[in-house]
Amino acid sequence: MCGIAGIFLSKEGNAADLISLSLFSQQHRGQESCGIAYVDGDRIKLHKGMGLVKEVLSVDLLKGIKSRIAIGHVRYPTQGGTTLENSQPHLIETLRGPIYAVSSNGDLINYHILRKEMERIGVYLSTKNDGELIGKFLVHRLEKVEREMVRAISELFTVFLGAYSTVFLQPDLLVGFRDPFGFRPMFLGEIEGGYAITSETCAMDVLRAKNVREIEPAEIVIVSDRGVESFRPNVKNLRKGRGHFAHCIFEMIYFARPDSYIFGEYVYKFRKKIGEILATYDDFKADCVIPVPDSSNFIAQGYAEKSGIPFEMGLIRNHYVGRTFIKPIQSFRDESVKQKFNPLKDFFKGKKVVLVDDSIVRGTTLRKIVRMIKGAGAREIHVRIGSPPVKFPCYYGIDTPTFEELVANQMSVSDIERYIEADSLKYFKREDFKLLVPNVNDFCCACFDGNYPVGSVDKKEVEELRNLKHSI
Repeated sequence: MCGIAGIFLSKEGNAADLISLSLFSQQHRGQESCGIAYVDGDRIKLHKGMGLVKEVLSVDLLKGIKSRIAIGHVRYPTQGGTTLENSQPHLIETLRGPIYAVSSNGDLINYHILRKEMERIGVYLSTKNDGELIGKFLVHRLEKVEREMVRAISELFTVFLGAYSTVFLQPDLLVGFRDPFGFRPMFLGEIEGGYAITSETCAMDVLRAKNVREIEPAEIVIVSDRGVESFRPNVKNLRKGRGHFAHCIFEMIYFARPDSYIFGEYVYKFRKKIGEILATYDDFKADCVIPVPDSSNFIAQGYAEKSGIPFEMGLIRNHYVGRTFIKPIQSFRDESVKQKFNPLKDFFKGKKVVLVDDSIVRGTTLRKIVRMIKGAGAREIHVRIGSPPVKFPCYYGIDTPTFEELVANQMSVSDIERYIEADSLKYFKREDFKLLVPNVNDFCCACFDGNYPVGSVDKKEVEELRNLKHSI
């Protein structure tokens, strides 16, 4: 999971500053590294580093950059390790110099076979990141084969399997395109003096963008001095016969900022409705409803309003600690929990608590939180989860790569209840998603039900899928 941004201005200006603003508002989508690629004359320059946006893209750095076209990226690592070379954007050199750059959000399930095929034809990759693979495929097509942007990207659609919302940069062009299933969000908007492309609408709000619209699955948007041009290849064929999209439901539950509007839904309203439905599963009264802040705040609020139980912020979050789920190493996640949350002193003593969280992935974080609240004196803790059990790995950009890491794949609900040391545990029901969105078939719920839009639930078949041979 990552966040992307692209800026095109009609004249030389502050594209780098606008990229920094866009990335900062999407910092929740990736905290390991970030970077910017920008046009300088007829070349493209790059600056990236490990750390947060405000650390890497400092005021002093941005002050020295004047550019009208730029792209940026915040990274949460899935494909490739947490290293500087795997951070994005990727600059792509040619005999004419660095005149291309790329940033992408998502994961390719056939990455390894595509990489081998590229190497077979003499195109080598210096990283293990699928963003670089996307960029070098396009550059190879533009320089050696198609020599035309729309044809090159249309060809990419036919051989690249998985999730990719991508911005691609040339000295005179900003290009945005999205995979045929639309796994990850992506938006286009007008800003003063030009246009912006971002992962979420919260970034558009910071840029004061207008006429914001979602870039459609399998749509190609080219922004140049001619304005915005849109191209749409045959979507039905590109989806291999599947008639529906596959928007990631986990974006709505956890990843997206609550003030964003994605996949045709307001995220905060979606989460409140989850909480309201969760409340109908219970018939007891508790003393308070407590969210695990921040992604479950609106779920807990919906539960409280529907049940009539008071909503309280009993856990205080240190906002200078990042999102624990997207930490790349378990020991980092464990240590972050201790630093991240603190119970209000004397608040929980003798109370019957409904503790609301958005999901349980590995289970270790929630167990520590339950222990923390019990240690603060709570009499009972009833855990309510705003998603169904996460039983299956994600191959489209979320870091749950193995069945063994997922506690719901290894334990029953009652076993998980005992493992996290809760007095009771209930999950949101998979069938109740139909109460949340007009067409649940437009969403990928594979992490809950194993119904992969591209792939299979069987371990052996998944490995076979990763090795599909597509000729480049």
